[in-house]
Amino acid sequence: MTKTHSSPDTNSLLIRIAEALERLAPAVPSAPDFTAADAFVWQADAARALPVPRVNRVDIGLLQGIDLVRDLLVENTRRFAQGLPANNALLWGARGMGKSSLVKAAHACVNAARAKGTPPLKLVEIHREDIESLPGLMAQTRGAPFPFILFCDDLSFDTDDTTYKSLKAVLEGGIEGRPSNVIFYATSNRRHLMPREMVDNERSTAINPGEAVEEKISLSDRFGLWLGFHHCSQDQYLQMVRGYAAHFGLETGPGELEAQSLEWATTRGARSGRTAWQFIQDLAGRLEKRIE
Repeated sequence: MTKTHSSPDTNSLLIRIAEALERLAPAVPSAPDFTAADAFVWQADAARALPVPRVNRVDIGLLQGIDLVRDLLVENTRRFAQGLPANNALLWGARGMGKSSLVKAAHACVNAARAKGTPPLKLVEIHREDIESLPGLMAQTRGAPFPFILFCDDLSFDTDDTTYKSLKAVLEGGIEGRPSNVIFYATSNRRHLMPREMVDNERSTAINPGEAVEEKISLSDRFGLWLGFHHCSQDQYLQMVRGYAAHFGLETGPGELEAQSLEWATTRGARSGRTAWQFIQDLAGRLEKRIE
C-alpha cells in the first residue's frame, strides 16, 4: 500500500485557502452592551442593538384624551417590569392619536418609578421590515439581566406577506416560547394587522373559508391586551392644545389659541394628537420660542 505525503507547496496552498475562508466568513456579533442606554434600535443586517442616548418622546402627562388606555398600558408595563405576569400589547386605531407616543411615555414613566438599584426597563425598537429577525433579537435579550419591551411601530402585513407566521411563532408558539424578561408591544392602524381585502380574499378562495380567516386573524390574538384609539372630539383636541401650550409657556391673546388651533385642524382635515402637536410647533416658531 502506497503512502502519500503532502508537499510543502500543497500545505501552503491549503493554509492560504483556510485563511481566505476565514476572511469571507461573517464576523461573530459581539455581545450587546445593554448598559449603554435605556433605549435601543435593532439593526437586523448587523444583528446588533444600537443605543439611543436621547429618545424622542412626549411626557405622559401631556397625552390627553386617552386616559383609559394610558392607565391600562402603564399598569401592564409596571407589572412586567416587576417580574409579574403581563400581556403583549397591540395599540390599534386612528392615526395620530398617540399610540407610539404612549409606548415610549409608558416606558419612561415606569422607569422613573423604579426603585433605586433595580434593573431599568429597556426599550428596543424593531422595524416592520425586520420582523423576520425577531428571533435573533430575542436570543440576545434572553438571559440578560434586564426586562425588555420589544416595540414595533406601524405593524401591518400586506396580501403576499408571510412574515406574520414567524411573528406568531415568536410571540407564543415556538418551542422556547417568549423569554420571561421580554414583552412585545406593537402599534397598528388595523385591528387584525391585515387589510380587509386580504381577509376577504382568503375567505372567498379557501376550501375551508373559516379556517383560512382564523389563520389570518389569529395573529392579533397573540396580543393579550388590545388598546383601541379613536378619533378625538373637538373638546379633546382643544384640551391637547391647551396642555401643550401651558407646558411650553406659549401665550396668545384671549381666544386666539382655540381659534388658531381649530383653523389649523380644519386645513388638515383631521383632529388628532399629532395635529395638535404640529400646531404647537408652528405656534412656537411664530412666537420664536424653543420647545425643549
